[in-house]
Amino acid sequence: MSLLGKLFGGGGKGKGPSPQEAIQKLRETEEMLTKKQEFLEKKIEHELQIAKKNGTKNKRAALQALKRKKRYEKQLLQIDGTLSTIEFQRDALENANTNTEVLKNMGFAAKAIKSAHENLDIDKVDELMQDITEQQEMAQEISDIISKPVGFGEEFDEDELLAELDELEQEQLDKNLLEIGGPENVPLPNVPSTSLPSRPERRGQGRHGGPAALGNGSHVKAASTMSYLHHRGKMKEQQNK
Repeated sequence: MSLLGKLFGGGGKGKGPSPQEAIQKLRETEEMLTKKQEFLEKKIEHELQIAKKNGTKNKRAALQALKRKKRYEKQLLQIDGTLSTIEFQRDALENANTNTEVLKNMGFAAKAIKSAHENLDIDKVDELMQDITEQQEMAQEISDIISKPVGFGEEFDEDELLAELDELEQEQLDKNLLEIGGPENVPLPNVPSTSLPSRPERRGQGRHGGPAALGNGSHVKAASTMSYLHHRGKMKEQQNK
């Protein structure tokens, strides 16, 4: 059995500590060494004060104090190195523990997936997806058929319907024209109260001869008659339509 085995109780083939236990032990060791550091720092400060106090009075006591101070400083350096090693080892254990937990959970998930797929047949899954696709296509066809307008067997000629619509519009137009009133209801234009200007005399015609001989009253009557005949002709033309 090796010396390390004797010191740490090795030689047995029992189960080693878990990562959590090892991490906890290392943290306890860190706390112990940290307290030891604080104690040594206080001792170093104390020995330094003794050396200063006896520097001129008792050199031998001052030298002994400085020797103890150096010894404490050496122990402090050793503890610093040990703490660095323990911290590195603790970080490695924590990472290993994390990886172990991750792998354990991944293995658990893999087993769950395998268990879920045990009762699944790829051929049955393919058949099921084909059935779903066929049912969706059938449902789409039914929706297309239902959405088409139903004429109940009646078909109409669009040109014939448009012609009938034109006739109805024409009848309505004729009715509106008739409602305006016949020619007998149309009032004649009023005779102007002021006299119309006479046409200038032409050369070679006297004041009472030729076209210039017509009076103002003849011009008014002629204009009224022509207006009445024109208006009456338009009304007859609308009624014939």
